[in-house]
Amino acid sequence: MELQKLLNGVPCRAEGCALMPETEVSDLVYDTRSDFGEGVLFVCIVGFRADGHDRAAEAYEKGARLFAAEKPLSLPADATVFYTENTRKFLALASANLFGRPAEKLFTVAVTGTKGKTSTSFMIQSILEAAGIPTGVVGSTGIRYGTHFEETGNTTPESYLLHRAYREMLDAGCRAAVIEAASQGFKLHRTYGIRFDVGVFTNFSPDHIGPGEHESVEEYLACKKQIFTQCKRCYVNGDDPHFEEIVRDAACPVTVFGVSSDAPFRASDLRFTTENHRLHTSFTAHCGKGSFRVELGVPGAFSVSNAMAAVAVAHGMGVSADAMREGLRDVRVRGRMEIVPTDTPFTVIIDAAHEEFSCRSLFETLAHYRPSRILSVFGCGGNRSKLRRYGMGEVIGAHSDLSIVTSDNSRLEKTEDIIADILVGLVPTGGKYEIIPDRRKAIRRALRLAQPGDCVLLIGKGHETYEDIGGKKTPFDEKQIVLDFIAAGMPQDN
Repeated sequence: MELQKLLNGVPCRAEGCALMPETEVSDLVYDTRSDFGEGVLFVCIVGFRADGHDRAAEAYEKGARLFAAEKPLSLPADATVFYTENTRKFLALASANLFGRPAEKLFTVAVTGTKGKTSTSFMIQSILEAAGIPTGVVGSTGIRYGTHFEETGNTTPESYLLHRAYREMLDAGCRAAVIEAASQGFKLHRTYGIRFDVGVFTNFSPDHIGPGEHESVEEYLACKKQIFTQCKRCYVNGDDPHFEEIVRDAACPVTVFGVSSDAPFRASDLRFTTENHRLHTSFTAHCGKGSFRVELGVPGAFSVSNAMAAVAVAHGMGVSADAMREGLRDVRVRGRMEIVPTDTPFTVIIDAAHEEFSCRSLFETLAHYRPSRILSVFGCGGNRSKLRRYGMGEVIGAHSDLSIVTSDNSRLEKTEDIIADILVGLVPTGGKYEIIPDRRKAIRRALRLAQPGDCVLLIGKGHETYEDIGGKKTPFDEKQIVLDFIAAGMPQDN
């Protein structure tokens, strides 16, 4: 792409070797581990652990002669540096130009909130595809459209990866795209410059507070509220206790959805039943002047709230009630209240709950179905806030008949240290617990103990198919582990 087109609308000033506007730029690179071809522009990003400005000389040695920086660089005379106030914003705007501004050619939806982003995104996608609108999803479970799947390192990818994904979706025939807009995504300007057609704010509770995340609850909420500055209109959960704080000074029109609130988009007559150890949920959806009955493919009252968010988005796009019914009936979300299809007299559920609020919601959901006992297998992630461990230990210990405390992506921390933190919250509840650091063995133990009518909860990993121990990722698919173990007759461990 010509330099002048790449930098169109991107605030910066050039220093160094004189360039012509038609100079060709082949690609944008922001990681020195990437491949460097001729004509790349290296963007110096300031990260939590590394600063790209310190890698500029390395990028030069690999062939880069064009750079974007917000700090002074010392490079040979044939290098050109584009100085800008914020290189993350530079990357976002330049990436949009590089890929032909694909977000402007798609119907774009951004979903934010502490809990429910993934489920809501997949519900919107399922409804739109039932209506004949090919739709892509970007979020914690990866990039998905058609038969394409690609893992991502972050819930909201770097702006370059996001615009590339939008471009690929557009080229594949997608007409809409839904993204999980995480607070870190807003904080690090990964969605900067995008004007979303619609936004959804599912709920809010304290989370992600600590080193490398957010300094305070106030900052966390402020980051999430940036969705109002980037959307043409937003749908917000009127049932959330923080509703007034969420919508205060909203910079775009807001419409309310909910279950208990008297909202324009609301659910009523919720019914929760169990049949053949499967959990069923149904409700009546009210939107505008119409209403229709929904059989929901994901269990729980919390899922009903997410479904109403999806209904609100679809209704605003003119989607029919029939397509909404079909999409919500058929939706399945990997690792979110996912019922493992076992031929057993007990239920096995995998859920990605990883902090106090989401765990509390998980148990509130299960209470509607009244299982005989709840056996919970869980751990907490390493290199994350200890407050999350205390809270999860307290909630899970108080609501489980047995908690089996184990590992969950310990990363660079010791699993036993994390377990000790969990017990700070769990032990005072008086709940029965066991400690089995090996997660595979912990899962097997719970399955062997399960009796007819019980529910085995595998909490924390959700859709993940790996375990990160000591900074090394190894394959670990909980769903397959369960299916294989049951198929083998649940033998004793050696």
